[in-house]
Amino acid sequence: MSTEAAKKLKWENRYVEGDLPWDSGDVDPTLQDEIAQFGIAPCKALELGCGTGTNAIWLAQQGFTVTATDLSTTAIEMSRSKAAGEGVSIALHVGDILVDPLPERPFHLVFDRGCFHSFHSRAERHCFARIVRECLAPTGLWLSLIGSADGPERDVGPPQRSVLDIADAAEPYFEILKLRSSQFAVTDNDPHRAWSCMMRRR
Repeated sequence: MSTEAAKKLKWENRYVEGDLPWDSGDVDPTLQDEIAQFGIAPCKALELGCGTGTNAIWLAQQGFTVTATDLSTTAIEMSRSKAAGEGVSIALHVGDILVDPLPERPFHLVFDRGCFHSFHSRAERHCFARIVRECLAPTGLWLSLIGSADGPERDVGPPQRSVLDIADAAEPYFEILKLRSSQFAVTDNDPHRAWSCMMRRR
């Protein structure tokens, strides 16, 4: 089995088994706060790693034209069902951003809640940042929520990345507008420290 196939199977199994501690079912408050603070008007938006679609649906409800992707077919099916139940239209695609072309580009906003930090090698993080840049319109924005390396090491929860990890991958392609300490809301009521990073395409 190839590395790409193994990665896809891993995430597919998590959704099939309902092993989703990161999925609180609530819209991420950091996304809401940053949209408001930066005054981001409805535009073409892409969510990478959309999971069950909660944040993509919220963006659509605010008037954004939303495309959302995930590695897991089951996650996309769940997103499609939830979007239909909420009466919103979202372009949903199964795909791996490092391998598969992104439709509907360019975008004016890209959002990921935990995609960047899932790449363990420096080369993959650089590749991810470059691909995000390429799918954005000039001066487009990327909001990434990233597990933080601040605090004690742990065996569970999101991967932990440092400020250096973020800047090393992002700065060749993006101007970092804001980097602040945040947290992930999770289902086990034990929030994990995170970085909220808003970037603008160079």
